[in-house]
Amino acid sequence: METVIKRTTKEDQKIALSSLPDFQVVSKRIKSSQKNGVKIKIQESGEFLTIPKKALTLLAAIIQNMAEGKTISIIPSHSELSTQQAADMLNVSRPHLIKLLEDKQIPFKKVGSHRRVLLKDIMEYLDQLAKQREDQLDFLSKQAQDLNLGY
Repeated sequence: METVIKRTTKEDQKIALSSLPDFQVVSKRIKSSQKNGVKIKIQESGEFLTIPKKALTLLAAIIQNMAEGKTISIIPSHSELSTQQAADMLNVSRPHLIKLLEDKQIPFKKVGSHRRVLLKDIMEYLDQLAKQREDQLDFLSKQAQDLNLGY
């Protein structure tokens, strides 16, 4: 599967906004079901399809993001990313990402003269950053309590 990136149009956003409340209600009901598959009906053709319950959860996230006007990207977990794609995911500049790669903070491999980064390594780096932030916030809040700063 290739990476799929689609910009959300205003029309897409309007449709997603109108369908989101009903979709969330149905999705909650189905989550409690013991079945692994979900049967859905395509209104236009009258056909029924069975999809994995996890795909319905993913669809709910897609509709939520579209309702917010966000662009949707679907990337297979085993994907290799270019430095620009990885920088976009981390919301940093490409030169900053290359510095992270060269400092061995994120693993990468070279294909010719191009660097490639595994999606899983980017996700692990994001998790590591979140953990560091949480640890620092815990430290700061404990320090504020110890110093009786009033918050």
